[in-house]
Amino acid sequence: MSFPFRSSASLIVLALMSAASPAAAQQANDHSGPNDYHAGEDETIVVTGAVAVSRKDVLSGVAVLSGTELDQALRPSLGETLADTPGVSASSFGPNASRPVLRGLQGERVRVLSNGIGAIDASNTSADHALAINPLLAKRIEVLRGPQSLQYGSAAIGGVVNVIDRRIPTEIPDEPVHIGALVGYGSAASERMASGSVDLSLGSGWVAHFDGSWLKADNVRIPGYALTPALRTEALVSSLIEEDEEAHEGEHEGEGHEHGEVDFAANAAVRGRLANSAARTWNLAAGLAYVGEGGSIGLAYSKLDNRYGVPIRYATQPGQGQEAPLLQIRQDRIDARAELKLGGDLLDKLVFRYGFADYSHFEIEEDGTVATSFFNQGMEGRLELVQTARGGWTGASGMQFVLRDFDVVGDEAYLPRNETRQFGLFTLQQLQTGSWKLEAGLRYESSRLASLPGPDQPQFFAGERSFDTFSASVGAAYDLAPGWKAGINLSQSERSPAAEELFAFGPHHGTETFEIGNPVLRKERARSIEAILRGSGDGFDLELSAYHSWFANFIYEARTGGFSDGLPEYQITQADARIYGFEAQADVVLARAGVWTLKAQAMADYVHATIDGAGPAPRIPPLRLKGALAANSSDLDFEAEVERVTGQNRTAAFETATPGYTMVNASVAWRPWGKQRPLSLMLSVNNLFDVEARRHASLLKDYAPLPGRDIRLTARIEL
Repeated sequence: MSFPFRSSASLIVLALMSAASPAAAQQANDHSGPNDYHAGEDETIVVTGAVAVSRKDVLSGVAVLSGTELDQALRPSLGETLADTPGVSASSFGPNASRPVLRGLQGERVRVLSNGIGAIDASNTSADHALAINPLLAKRIEVLRGPQSLQYGSAAIGGVVNVIDRRIPTEIPDEPVHIGALVGYGSAASERMASGSVDLSLGSGWVAHFDGSWLKADNVRIPGYALTPALRTEALVSSLIEEDEEAHEGEHEGEGHEHGEVDFAANAAVRGRLANSAARTWNLAAGLAYVGEGGSIGLAYSKLDNRYGVPIRYATQPGQGQEAPLLQIRQDRIDARAELKLGGDLLDKLVFRYGFADYSHFEIEEDGTVATSFFNQGMEGRLELVQTARGGWTGASGMQFVLRDFDVVGDEAYLPRNETRQFGLFTLQQLQTGSWKLEAGLRYESSRLASLPGPDQPQFFAGERSFDTFSASVGAAYDLAPGWKAGINLSQSERSPAAEELFAFGPHHGTETFEIGNPVLRKERARSIEAILRGSGDGFDLELSAYHSWFANFIYEARTGGFSDGLPEYQITQADARIYGFEAQADVVLARAGVWTLKAQAMADYVHATIDGAGPAPRIPPLRLKGALAANSSDLDFEAEVERVTGQNRTAAFETATPGYTMVNASVAWRPWGKQRPLSLMLSVNNLFDVEARRHASLLKDYAPLPGRDIRLTARIEL
């Protein structure tokens, strides 16, 4: 497959990188990534945006995961790693293919970034496709919701998840060689994982970086049956009907039925392990950068190989298929970054980021044959001009381009070859005056999406659609008292439809759906308001956020009730919709005794979504409550928490209700030596009482519950 823009984009990269060459660049600290090679980096700074701001000043819900908290949360997929974060759930298509769900929105409305550049994979195409971003190598993960996330494209209308690593060094290590390593074990899937990184100070401002990771997991253990009680009953009834038919058919057995293909009684009895959920993945990368007083420049190459199974969707009725596909994902990726410190009266610095990836993805049948192949060659670039702070006024403006050439080949080619071309301009301005902080943002984006079906694919729409989208936001925050801040943000956002929403037409057995796109979709619009209250003082931290969005032309999948190729039909359609909810979290110091601090922590989140004329939106997470007690010292941390997820009975058409559950988790972390505590050892027990839990945001929830009791051992060292 050719990519006609590769050479021209490479010239752009080289030109901008040469502008920040060693002759013009000297020492710099970068605010777009971690700037501390040792433990204790500042978790209050949010670096996802073009302008680095304090987490407490962001006018929408934001979360930062790093250090011990990140180590405790690490899972094979990014969705499961972030699933306990306020306002975040996970798509949970098995333990290996799980994307973050932000405030009930997922898929095309959530942008997942690697150091500020998109994943460039096929994870947005379907829930069974894993992200090509490895959380094992993350030093920091940031979740940004609300209008600020629109700096990264109209597809970020639901929010942004940015995974930050050190593949392109942005500072010179304090020592000639800096080593980081992590090893871990999880009992639920006999999960073994390891990752490591090395940063070498080569002298004269040059720094080299190498990293790698490896993970292997068996089929995950579950606390009960794979199927819900309703599906188990359905399977047992089908088994009895088949037995009765066989008894009456006698010598004519087999006429009109295909006996022996599915054992419904055996399906109803599946328990203990989630078949076909094993995984094996590895990742290697190398980077080289020059860091000087006037800026920095760097380049990195990474390779990902991921092979995992999709949990079996067991048949419960005659005529249903039952597959156990394996997915093989490969990605070769190049990232580049250049920063030029200008130090002028108008502009402080210029930052350029670029990513190119060659991605392939093969769906392998039980007999080893490749049924369907996905290919994606894509590139993305961002140029940001950061203003010099003047009298409390800061800001940044920039441009972004996204190029994507996507193709699906094989038995389940439910998408034609398609191309996406996007170009965006944005600005974000902030003014601090006394107790007030004001913020305003604008974004314009032009998108062109073309469907290019082959001559043997007459069922697909052929042609192209173009969209121009405009988004704007204004906000204000006021310091009510020392440590207390209240803010409000208003936004008008627009999103162009994705190629998958426009052009899909065909069976997809990974999700057991027949997908029907809509080539006449209009752009999606949302008017939103969000209010924030943050408070901190001696022994407490509090954050409350409430939001309400009114959507016009909200794009969603509606089950038609019909079947094609033996699969239920899902039609992409549009209607007005309304989404509102809240997030709350608080930490309170209960007591201090010697070196120990006893803290209580609480968290709650909720989202309510309704589509006009259709009722509740599908796969919306229910109310979640969490409480924890923690005892902390310089070398030991103890924590126990209880999480209550209520049942979800507000269901879309053809969607089943999901019962609630209560989980108990506990952990202890030990940092045995050193002033900077370079070694951290952690023991945690998740789902201590082995309860059965199903996540409503998952398409697979009725077939694949969450893991049972999971004892995890993790060790991390930074030297």
